[in-house]
Amino acid sequence: MFKNYIKAARLRTLPLSVSGIIVGGFLGLSDLYHMSLSTLDEGWFLYLGERNPIKTSIFWLAILTTIGFQVLSNFANDYGDGVKGTDENREGEARMVASGAITPKQMKSAMIVTTIFTLVVAIALIYVAFGKDNFGFSLLFFGLGIASIVAAIKYTVGNSAYGYSGFGDLFVFLFFGLLAVVGTYFLYTKTLSFTIFLPAFTIGALSTAVLNLNNMRDRVNDAKVGKNTLVVKIGSEFAKYYHYYLIASSFLFSFLYVGIHYRTPFQFLFLIAYIPLIKHLLFVYNNKEESLLDGELKKVALSTFLFAILFGLGNVL
Repeated sequence: MFKNYIKAARLRTLPLSVSGIIVGGFLGLSDLYHMSLSTLDEGWFLYLGERNPIKTSIFWLAILTTIGFQVLSNFANDYGDGVKGTDENREGEARMVASGAITPKQMKSAMIVTTIFTLVVAIALIYVAFGKDNFGFSLLFFGLGIASIVAAIKYTVGNSAYGYSGFGDLFVFLFFGLLAVVGTYFLYTKTLSFTIFLPAFTIGALSTAVLNLNNMRDRVNDAKVGKNTLVVKIGSEFAKYYHYYLIASSFLFSFLYVGIHYRTPFQFLFLIAYIPLIKHLLFVYNNKEESLLDGELKKVALSTFLFAILFGLGNVL
């Protein structure tokens, strides 16, 4: 039974979900370091050590919270699509509720446990980041945590599930991109600048591209069962153009950020992540059988994860 829950958690989606946290954390750390150059002269290694004014637990608690949100979303997606019959003829890996490996009641229980765990970790993250002296910020981020839980569940669960009406792309862009990057950055710095939204747009666009790819693969079945994703609404041809736009715009946003904040050639390390993405775009352009897109999901997700690491490292080296 435990193996079935692991399958339902869809661990392959986790690298994508933490990409925004990685970018926001690196940029927050980098900006704090450069703000502190006048008082710290020991360099990065000591800065990251005992004299580091940032508790490294912020990063790991943010990672753990995000993983909780993602697993909850995957459980809810499995449950919602399963009880609605959407997954009966889907492409790709089998879903646990639809296959009968996990009953709807059992999946509901798993969702409740995951929600409680994630909420507890989120509260710990808020306390570590803001302490007792920033009640307003604490309340804001607690509200964002509740909103993330609701969004994770309502993607496919209920009669008003937004994933069935074409709004999945918007929510992925907002939560995987803006909230993950900008939110994590703010946890570190307690400040915002307009340029932090540029890498947030990048992660949001790449994450949305993964969802779009998933919806292109499932387009025929989704249309049959009434799951009106954006791909179902605009059709396969326009979905491809939309996909090209998402990948291209992600590059432009990140390139613009580096151009504004240029300090060292290492900041262009992120270009390496676009090599497999270019090959991916060629595959999508030549694709005639949508079921074959399943193998591309992992490529885009891992390329996004690679981008997050290279972009982050490039901006702290």
